[in-house]
Amino acid sequence: MNLTVICVGKCKEAFYRDAVSEYAKRLSKYCDFRIIEVSDEKTKEHASAREEEQILNKEAERIEKLFRADDYVIALAIKGKKQGSIQFSQCLETLMNAGKSRIVFVIGGSLGLHGRILLRANEQISFSDMTFPHQLMRVILAEQIYRAFRIMNGEPYHK
Repeated sequence: MNLTVICVGKCKEAFYRDAVSEYAKRLSKYCDFRIIEVSDEKTKEHASAREEEQILNKEAERIEKLFRADDYVIALAIKGKKQGSIQFSQCLETLMNAGKSRIVFVIGGSLGLHGRILLRANEQISFSDMTFPHQLMRVILAEQIYRAFRIMNGEPYHK
């Protein structure tokens, strides 16, 4: 099973990188987990709607180049479906049992994701109504994927 996370922008803070690396190391027992970063576009403070659309479009082009035709794409979006850790684990297990060999999660940049990335996604999920920094979202996602595998395998996890 290959789980790939495509992220817009670099992870600048070492403590976020360290946390993601720790979860990646733990996940190596269960799957091939990797994070791919695509460049973000600089957004000026009071960008117009047109400028924001251009930025989202450029970021989307970079993301789309990494998709394969048979990828199962899950976009992280504020308006996506909310689920608990057990449901998330069951969802991943169902996808794996259905023969999905590569699941791709997509985390947008400061403006989110372009509409066509959301349309390409097989599903959209949300971890909260709150907004998180996209660097922190990598850590949260990696932890939830790790937790999902622990649940799948009947291993202890914090409830």
